[in-house]
Amino acid sequence: MVTLSVVIPAYNEENGIVDIMQRVLSIRSALQEVNVAGLELLVVNDGSKDRTAEMAQKVADLDADVRVISHPVNRGYGAALKTGFAQARGELIGFLDADGTYPPEYFPRLCQQALNGSDLVIGSRMAGAESQMPLTRRIGNIFFAGMISLLGGQKITDSASGMRVFKRQVLERVYPLPDGLNLTPIMSTRAIHEKIRMTEVPIPYSERVGRSKLSVVRDGSQYVQSITWTVLTYNPVRILGALGLVSVGFAALILVGLIVVRLSGVTTLSPWGVAALYTAVISAVGGISIFSLGAMFNYLVSLFYKEPIRQGLFGRPIFKEPLEKHFSWLGVLTLVAGFGLGLISLGLGVNGWEISRLWLYLLGAAMLTLIGMQLIFSWVVMRVLAELSQREALTRRELNSLS
Repeated sequence: MVTLSVVIPAYNEENGIVDIMQRVLSIRSALQEVNVAGLELLVVNDGSKDRTAEMAQKVADLDADVRVISHPVNRGYGAALKTGFAQARGELIGFLDADGTYPPEYFPRLCQQALNGSDLVIGSRMAGAESQMPLTRRIGNIFFAGMISLLGGQKITDSASGMRVFKRQVLERVYPLPDGLNLTPIMSTRAIHEKIRMTEVPIPYSERVGRSKLSVVRDGSQYVQSITWTVLTYNPVRILGALGLVSVGFAALILVGLIVVRLSGVTTLSPWGVAALYTAVISAVGGISIFSLGAMFNYLVSLFYKEPIRQGLFGRPIFKEPLEKHFSWLGVLTLVAGFGLGLISLGLGVNGWEISRLWLYLLGAAMLTLIGMQLIFSWVVMRVLAELSQREALTRRELNSLS
């Protein structure tokens, strides 16, 4: 006998709280048709300064399946939801906003998907159903969903939906969650990286009752920051590695241009040429360092979670093996190239070449040498971390073979 606990966070929603509560309570028979026998409704009054708590309590007094929980002060959307999750008794937990934008009549469909094997079911406002979402928020949702899909390697259309149903045990895998409005995109991000079975169900979206509490700029920037930091705790190379490769590619374009100019007979640089050369050197050395840092962080994350190392920038390696596996020979090759170019430049200088003809080659030799050293040192560190990550499993295997 499965019970659904629906959590409604409410802050100053006196005009719409009763209506949304009654709509949730009206779906009991529809829930029973999909084998959800019980319904529990929890309204979390998040320090409202109006009559929200009073209005919600009047409904609770008439229905034993309704509870009102109050925060003495406003703690945030996410904090209110987490209070409700902690108090929920059902095997399935759902939530939706108090402003009437999400249709509780769709909870049976979400529950049906959960009972058919999904661990987290999201009511998607962006999957084709009728939507009254403002244009700015629609653009923002497309951006955030695309960002999470790109960084997580799994497509999602509505990462910030405030209507979901999930199995109780999912909480252990997606916690900790923030106290603010960014709880939903962080839940989506963690679910993807935790390999939680996730399904989206198209739902209509209505215009809210009262004024929206969402700030496009403030909350949008918070979404970007929190998504980025969450991904960094699971697969750092997906972000840092991509930044590193872009930086190295940018440096390569500049250096190719400088070489073409040098071969054409130009031996002096304008101020813009000097700036371009400076940018290229910083981008090349910095890009390699950033990529190496991301790869090393992946090994540290593997040690923390005691799981295999996550590989590849976008869910799978670019080559047959991850790029960092080749750092040893790439580093040696780059180091040899740097030393070789440096020796050739030195020989040309001894034979009478002026510094105006040699400076670019000497600079290239120094840059290649630094990059080669960086690759070799990074490979050594990751080799040690790989040994540490495998030590427990290898020890257990060898002890078992003795027995």
